[in-house]
Amino acid sequence: MWCPSTSLSVWANAWLAGRAAPDDVLDALSAWAPVQSVAAHDAVVASSIGLSWPDASGGGTAALLQLVRGAGLAAAGDGIRPVFPVPGDVRGLPAGTPFQQEAILAGEAVLIGSADTSSPLGLVPTYSEVADPGEDDDAELCWTVFPLTNVPAPEQHDVGDAEYALRSAVRTAAEALGSTGSRWAEYGVEDPRLRVEQMMEAALVHRIPDHAPTRAVRVLQSAAHVEAIIVVSADLLTASAQTSAAVQRAVDTVAPLTAVVRSARSAAVTAILHSAWRN
Repeated sequence: MWCPSTSLSVWANAWLAGRAAPDDVLDALSAWAPVQSVAAHDAVVASSIGLSWPDASGGGTAALLQLVRGAGLAAAGDGIRPVFPVPGDVRGLPAGTPFQQEAILAGEAVLIGSADTSSPLGLVPTYSEVADPGEDDDAELCWTVFPLTNVPAPEQHDVGDAEYALRSAVRTAAEALGSTGSRWAEYGVEDPRLRVEQMMEAALVHRIPDHAPTRAVRVLQSAAHVEAIIVVSADLLTASAQTSAAVQRAVDTVAPLTAVVRSARSAAVTAILHSAWRN
């Protein structure tokens, strides 16, 4: 449920709003990788963020905070937000851009700026190829910066609607997991409920700013629960299926819930971002 783009967005936004310190942003990012770097997609953006070209990488966390502050303050209140694109659903992304393509591959990205910002930016996080996130102490998370000509208007989400949709999704996901009974050991799969618990515990590593509304936090937690069940159920149903048709039916059972989770996460994060700027 958590991802680097969410951590950067909520904590950098809190910092810009005076609700957090720069160290809070850095601490949130360090939970994903101990080393952060910044890279430029092209010569133009390399020059604008003070990197040499063609070796347009480096800068570390200081460069990251600087570019977030420069572009984000120009659109205070709505200047930084994550997007969670998947193939077939690219809402919130500038169409037909290299940024859009890379964001889809990553499954996440950060938009910095607004429709009124003169030089908006897009950031896409990727791990170094030699690193295994969460296991390698030398993992490096690189934020590639893309210049944008425009930023789509943010979508309007209702946290209440998201919470209502999640209640049904939790039941459906739990039923999908329960439909496998106790035969999971036969398929060489570890206890699915234990895996769900482990994924939920892993999510607790990532802190949420104190100003976050209680309902938004609750929605994030519920969405994380559903997402964990989706992942575990899909693996288990696929392992137990005997034919390609059965595999597809298994995947189709839980696939619709993914859209519910993405919408709920967007709604909750949007509420957290907006709450930082309220008195």
